Amino acid sequence: MAPLRCAGRLFLLASALLLCLIPHLGWRLAGRRSPWPSRFLGLAARAIGARISLDGQPAGGDIFLLANHVSWIDILALGGATGTAFVSKDGVARWPVVGWLAAQNNTVFVSRERRGGLSGQMDALRSALMGHQPVTLFPEGTTGDGTTLLPFKPTLLAVLLPPPRPVMIQPVHIDYGAAASDIAWIGDEPAVDNVLRILRRKGRLPMTIRFLAPFDPAKCADRKAIAALARDRIAASIAAHHHSSAPPLPPV
Repeated sequence: MAPLRCAGRLFLLASALLLCLIPHLGWRLAGRRSPWPSRFLGLAARAIGARISLDGQPAGGDIFLLANHVSWIDILALGGATGTAFVSKDGVARWPVVGWLAAQNNTVFVSRERRGGLSGQMDALRSALMGHQPVTLFPEGTTGDGTTLLPFKPTLLAVLLPPPRPVMIQPVHIDYGAAASDIAWIGDEPAVDNVLRILRRKGRLPMTIRFLAPFDPAKCADRKAIAALARDRIAASIAAHHHSSAPPLPPV
């Protein structure tokens, strides 16, 4: 049955892409901001079996989301729920099909190795924030197991001091509950293997996106304080819902 589940979900993904692609290109040709990338992401999440619940709501106005990172499904679910653009490793831009699709959603591609390019990355991130589209950063820099948090990398958060326009930071806890260990992309697992494992997975995938209390970055002393406060709130949510060993950091 696993091969049939995989084939069925691939068919649904392809159908979602075809459904959204033509109107998206039409909106782009008309010079308008297209709502279709986020609609595609939401449909793609359902196609692979995700059933998404929201706990809380995205903050009003311009927001910069900082979320824990468990799986590539995070992008489908959070993008579909909020219309956010994402900050991603520049290697993704070179992936066949996926790189092009990411670009359609105004993904900001950055290199974690090329320190000399930090100024250009900051400029790209500032431009994204000026566009009134929510922007999401996964500050762990990699995926985890869903129950513990890695240290947050604060480098790119310097763009918020000061932000190019008034913006609130909203921490987000992406919660797969008991299914986290089934879908987490950790270690050296090849991307294709992880995708196939999830597409073959039996049953639906319930997940909750928990929108936590937003805060004003202007009230933080520096980028490290922003990272610490966001991590503190996400870790507290993980601990509250999973009784995990991920302790909140001390208040900033």
